[in-house]
Amino acid sequence: MLKTLLAQVREFKKDSLLTPLFMILEVLMETLIPLVMASIIDNGVETGDIGHIYRMGALMAVLAVLGLITGILGGKYGARASTGFARNLRKAMYENIQTFSFSNIDKYSTAGLITRLTTDVTNVQNAYQMLLRMCTRAPASLICAMTMAFLVNARLASIYLVAVIFLACILLYIMTHATKYFQAVFRKYDDLNASVQENITGIRVVKAYVREDYETTKFQNACNKVYEMFIKAEKLVVLNMPVMQFTVYACILGISWLGAKMIVGSSLTTGELMSLLAYCMNILMSLMMLSMVFVMVTMSMASAERISEVINEKTDLTDPENPITEIPDGSIVFDHVDFSYKKDSKEPVLKDINLSIRSGETIGIIGGTGSAKSSLVNLISRLYDTTAGSVKVGGIDVRDYSMESLRNQVSVVLQKNVLFSGTILDNLRWGNKNASEEECRHACQLACADDFIEKMPEKYNTYIEQGGTNVSGGQKQRLCIARALLKKPKILILDDSTSAVDTATDARIRRAFAEEIPDTTKLIIAQRISSIKNADRIIVMENGRVAAFGTHEELLASEPIYQEVYNSQTQGGGDFDHSSTGGDNA
Repeated sequence: MLKTLLAQVREFKKDSLLTPLFMILEVLMETLIPLVMASIIDNGVETGDIGHIYRMGALMAVLAVLGLITGILGGKYGARASTGFARNLRKAMYENIQTFSFSNIDKYSTAGLITRLTTDVTNVQNAYQMLLRMCTRAPASLICAMTMAFLVNARLASIYLVAVIFLACILLYIMTHATKYFQAVFRKYDDLNASVQENITGIRVVKAYVREDYETTKFQNACNKVYEMFIKAEKLVVLNMPVMQFTVYACILGISWLGAKMIVGSSLTTGELMSLLAYCMNILMSLMMLSMVFVMVTMSMASAERISEVINEKTDLTDPENPITEIPDGSIVFDHVDFSYKKDSKEPVLKDINLSIRSGETIGIIGGTGSAKSSLVNLISRLYDTTAGSVKVGGIDVRDYSMESLRNQVSVVLQKNVLFSGTILDNLRWGNKNASEEECRHACQLACADDFIEKMPEKYNTYIEQGGTNVSGGQKQRLCIARALLKKPKILILDDSTSAVDTATDARIRRAFAEEIPDTTKLIIAQRISSIKNADRIIVMENGRVAAFGTHEELLASEPIYQEVYNSQTQGGGDFDHSSTGGDNA
């Protein structure tokens, strides 16, 4: 974990080294000031030497200014190092998340990843800054002040040694017992963020069903859990301050009492007592700073582990050593394919799939909810790897291709249509960043999106809100189809991507596909038989298996499930789920 985090310091190593250097210099300046003050009292005030007072006063002013300058520089470099460190941590996590396969993403909740990128990084950033500054300054100040105190008077300085040992024991107790609560509290943060994210994403549903009170209660419960865990941790952490203050005042009283006796006995001067009291504050303030560092480090340990987990996560899918970058054509072959989302799963999602699809064919895929239609097509662009068997595109195993090359030639419109904040053109150019406006317009015409875009005030420069909240479901689907077409793929997969458009528009989209992209292999997942009946062949999925594969006429003549669904839909109701006994896997 430590190696992973320190690797992100990178270009801020210089700042990380300069910070403790300037903090040590600041401590040296502060350590010398009490000695100069003692000299002023003993050799200037008590002897009446005004010249000595001026000289030592000037030296004290110089030391104070140098201490101020070194302190400022330490703060400057410390801030640069810690903020740069935090930036690199966020960047490393974000870049690694982009490499995750779907199976890697499935391991983490969205809210959990957001917490790691924000709250956890902030905790580690604060801890790192305190380590560079306080954890250098405090021990240096403690050692210097303790050394000078023993040089002034070893007998009185032994009081400090007892105080240090006592406080070290208290801090160790607080740190070990508070850590487990801080580790638990960040897991509760995940639940809190998940509650907020879910509520905001589904706010229209919440309001439609008048569930604001329920959502408020759920959020309050999540807040209360975070509060309760923090209270348990803080009950221990707050012991730090009263114990520290008790020790400070006990030391001052002990030194004053013993010091006064020693002055009366002529074994200690007034200046030396004053310097010892100054060193007392230095030592105990150093301990107080160390205690703050320990508390912050305790809090950040849990965050550091969570950050390291994301940075060290290795994607399940990698390119081969010498990947193939050219996809010959859009033919697809499933050769005895089994697939499970989890390696230790007893029951596979897909079972012994054998299919051969010619390049340029239009293939319909139909089946009940949970029959593994989406799982089947996800294997083509290698969003997941097969558990057994192989998937071939253009006659070559998909695992032999460069994933970037493969996915550029396999365009997928997923069930969950996602648009990003930006103009319509910005969203369309996700398919081809160099596409001209004319190419974008043509793709929208094929997807039947041009009609509604032209009616918008800014047309293709209309701004799409985050998540596409200012367009309807059907409009969003058509924009996503147009975006996929701009890639000019060899394989086009539409995963129930016309469910929100009317039947007439659906027919126009299919006709445009047949006329404009005849050489592209098209796989269309649908619940309506009318959407796929004109396909070259149709796959009927049931419980993760291919129940039948043939033309509309062949299936209508020989496949009972297909016949039943067709009759129910053509006679005024029902979809595949009303007649099919689908499995449990989508």
